[in-house]
Amino acid sequence: MVVHQHRRTGGALAAAAVVIGAASGCGGAAEERAPDGSAAVRAAADVLARSGSARARTAMEMATGGTRVTIRGEGGVDFRNRMGQLVVMLPDDAAGKAEHRPITELLTPGALYMKNRGAGVPADKWVRVDTTSLSDGNLVTGGATDPVAAAELLRGARDVSYVGETELAGTKVRHYRGTTDIARAARAASPHARGALEAAAKGFSKDVVPFDAYLDEAGRLRKVRHRFSYENNGVIDVSSTTLLYGFGTPVTVQLPASRDIFAGKIAE
Repeated sequence: MVVHQHRRTGGALAAAAVVIGAASGCGGAAEERAPDGSAAVRAAADVLARSGSARARTAMEMATGGTRVTIRGEGGVDFRNRMGQLVVMLPDDAAGKAEHRPITELLTPGALYMKNRGAGVPADKWVRVDTTSLSDGNLVTGGATDPVAAAELLRGARDVSYVGETELAGTKVRHYRGTTDIARAARAASPHARGALEAAAKGFSKDVVPFDAYLDEAGRLRKVRHRFSYENNGVIDVSSTTLLYGFGTPVTVQLPASRDIFAGKIAE
């Protein structure tokens, strides 16, 4: 498949379907306003940059009609240098058999590199995608929201409410809920993330994205869930979750040599 910029309506879903391949709160408690909620959530990207690095797990669930598929990823992110590496596991077939090899993804400012991409790409070659050319800015295209972009997207947070305190893997966190505006986030984003978010602001049919964010006592983003929605011959809902842990774990991302990047046409 040729990776290209899609039409505004449904474009990001079409891109995410490329990766999928053949696979076609706190209960009961009343939410109360937290005066510092908006500021804490909007500052999440800056706090992560100061924290250095972390391990990451991702899950992207897509639902349309009676079909629901989940893509999972795991790896590490260097927030200071805005780079990361994920191994993305594609869904099994209807019989529960793995149909696709895991895809290795390298996340960098402005570009996504994928290995074991399939679709006519040799197994030893990488595919490079300019994320500023994607209609979703790679918020869903790769089957995982880049954790750096997930945090940058929170810069557009508004209507933030404090849900309550809970625990994630033994860590006490504060749960916030609200919506974020992609165009507003793009204007406030760090320079390295601005181009991709600007593309997403133009390409998404809806700019307002509901989220749930969980911050620890140091203000570090431990978990965030964004809920995207598209119109493409019906409503397609995408829930993208990023879980961060193991802060300080060294993360090394080595970009492929130019000779290892596939220059041919990607099959449909």
